Amino acid sequence: MAATVNVNGRVSDQEHASISIFDHGFLFGEGIYETLRTYNGQPFLFERHMRRLRTSASMIALSIPLTDPQIDARFRETVTAAGLPTKDREAYIRILVTRGIGELTYDPAATPVPSIVVIVKPHVEPPADVFERGVKVALVPIVRNHPGTVNPLIKSNSLLNNALAMQEAIRRGGFEGIMRNYKGELAECTQSNLFIVKNGAALTPPVDAGLLPGITREYLFEVGAGAGISVREQVLHDADLFGADEAFLTSTTREVVPIVQVDNRTIGSGTPGPVTLALLEGFRRKAESLTSLKPTAS
Repeated sequence: MAATVNVNGRVSDQEHASISIFDHGFLFGEGIYETLRTYNGQPFLFERHMRRLRTSASMIALSIPLTDPQIDARFRETVTAAGLPTKDREAYIRILVTRGIGELTYDPAATPVPSIVVIVKPHVEPPADVFERGVKVALVPIVRNHPGTVNPLIKSNSLLNNALAMQEAIRRGGFEGIMRNYKGELAECTQSNLFIVKNGAALTPPVDAGLLPGITREYLFEVGAGAGISVREQVLHDADLFGADEAFLTSTTREVVPIVQVDNRTIGSGTPGPVTLALLEGFRRKAESLTSLKPTAS
């Protein structure tokens, strides 16, 4: 599916988008990113995504030369150039900031000007049966980064840890891969956060288990409060997952996806559970309400 790309303020189609091979995002994976989507033509939870982008930047001592309104203007320009949103199609937006172009050195002084890339393409919803029937995931042996190495709190362009885990999940027929931390506790999925449901409460590993604090994960605490469902953090192990009444994953582009099978083991009844479906419905209702009150992107 064709994308429209904005590289340092220059908008082009994906075939003509380019960045120097001496950009340290390419050479060393030095960069950060955020992925957003629109509802009713509006970027959902933009301020929260920008807060996390700047937190990631601060953790690698990376300066972001644009203000939030300037980033907003840049991706709206790109969205407009992409002809999105349309009546039937929302937008997927990926914002990347790298250390910039410089010599073959780790010295940040060699890259005084960060690169900023915006990728926009039509958002593709997961198939309906993903929500209606649930998905199978794989519990993979790839361990999530130790916080003392590349801290998972950094939403880094360096995604080899996640990629290896997801590739293992794909080989095993999984929609996603669940990763443990170095202590053997459940941490997160390769591209999403993990929840289980037990006795009516939705439980998710704490941030200090070594995971990225997902924006949808964070928002689900508020959705749960509005729906009368307890959503809270708890250290989780394999036995908690296998003994769960329900399980689900959350992400910006996939919202709330029921998990009904982990490898060859059925979770709960083997069908999407009532708590999961109530949180999905509540999430969509709040997303619709928040974005329908605003004017559409120009």
